[in-house]
Amino acid sequence: MRVIIAGVGNVGYHLAKLLCEEGQDIVLIDKAAEKLKQAANQVDAGTIRGNSTSYSVLEEAGVSEADLLIAVTNSEDANIATAIIAKHLGAKRTVARISNTEFLYKKDKLNLKHLGIDDIISPESLAAREIKRLLKEVAITDSFEFQKGLLQLMGVNIDAKSPLKGKTMLDVAKLNPDQTFMTVAILRDNETIIPYGNTHFEENDHAYFIAQPEGVEKLLFLSGKKKEGVKSILILGGSRVGYHAARLLSARYNVKIIERDAQKCFELADQLPDAMVINGDGRNMELLEEENIQDIDAFIAVTGDSETNIITCLVAKKSGVKKTIAMVENMDYIHLSQSIGVDTMINKKLIAANFIFRHIRQGEIHSITSIHGVDAEILEFEVQEDSKITQHQLRNLQFPKSAIIGGVIRDGHGLTTPGDFRFQPKDRVVVLSKKECIKKVEDYFI
Repeated sequence: MRVIIAGVGNVGYHLAKLLCEEGQDIVLIDKAAEKLKQAANQVDAGTIRGNSTSYSVLEEAGVSEADLLIAVTNSEDANIATAIIAKHLGAKRTVARISNTEFLYKKDKLNLKHLGIDDIISPESLAAREIKRLLKEVAITDSFEFQKGLLQLMGVNIDAKSPLKGKTMLDVAKLNPDQTFMTVAILRDNETIIPYGNTHFEENDHAYFIAQPEGVEKLLFLSGKKKEGVKSILILGGSRVGYHAARLLSARYNVKIIERDAQKCFELADQLPDAMVINGDGRNMELLEEENIQDIDAFIAVTGDSETNIITCLVAKKSGVKKTIAMVENMDYIHLSQSIGVDTMINKKLIAANFIFRHIRQGEIHSITSIHGVDAEILEFEVQEDSKITQHQLRNLQFPKSAIIGGVIRDGHGLTTPGDFRFQPKDRVVVLSKKECIKKVEDYFI
């Protein structure tokens, strides 16, 4: 697949690295020679110095043969123009990074596809949506719904008092005879484990499950967790992520947002009528105590400084906050989240990359997500008439060992998949796969 990336900033460079690992044919365009040089030293990609809105530059990049063009420069105008020009020059699909909220919230009325832009992304808006998803349940560290909850991905910490500690997958199967949930991954000491029969849970494991609606309560009970919702949220930082998160959350939750810049506070107050905006330094413990941090259900730190976000989340956790989320720039931090005491760390670049990867994957993919800190992806495929996965029972398919099928959605029902399960056309299949075998997994659904 030929992919052109215009803009080698944080998002563009990270995408290039991930696509290079996938073996894609990549061309990078940027005005800055130094950025291109640094990228070329790390990524197997062609580089072109120039303006991505230039006809000659796009022609040199082979835009007429491009399967995908991704415009992620620092200029919204340049990204929009690049995508439109590239589409008219023959690029099959185009994606533009934008920041203007009018484009985000009124894209259907604007009919951007008619102009030549197949999709738009805002890493900040995507991060806010990720935060909203993570706040659905306090006891669950990660949550993702397939087909409006017919199946649900759930992350649970295995602590010293957890009834699951020491039990194998076979033991858990006996406790769950109806198979209403299935373990799909275990994160242990930064290593991702795909579990099988004799795999057992250990203290401090971070376990991930795919559950039917009736299996959610049973899983929480068996893992020793209580179902708790979120009512009050404190957001630290009036950044774009903070704004988008408050906009999404304030209609449902009691939201406070703390921002140091007084002028920005006035702007946020005008834009967020349903949220309380507080001018102050969120690192100040006295301020947090004044805002009754001990009574807050969720604390979200999204300032521009990763260390500030982590430290304030730790302070919040110590103060009794049930759920903490920190935004970090350094992706190495993500694996440390549970071990240092922050419930979840998010990274805009990773979230944006996952969104764009929908255009890279083969097969009929309806959703794709990653689990924070886990070296794997969750994908939802639709089975086709002649898909390889329909040829045998699951146990006889020789499905890759570095992947696991978590469940199927069929005729409006979520189903687990025992060994004798046979897949049918139109089934929606939820798969967790390590990155090294995703192409093998895709072959089963093409």
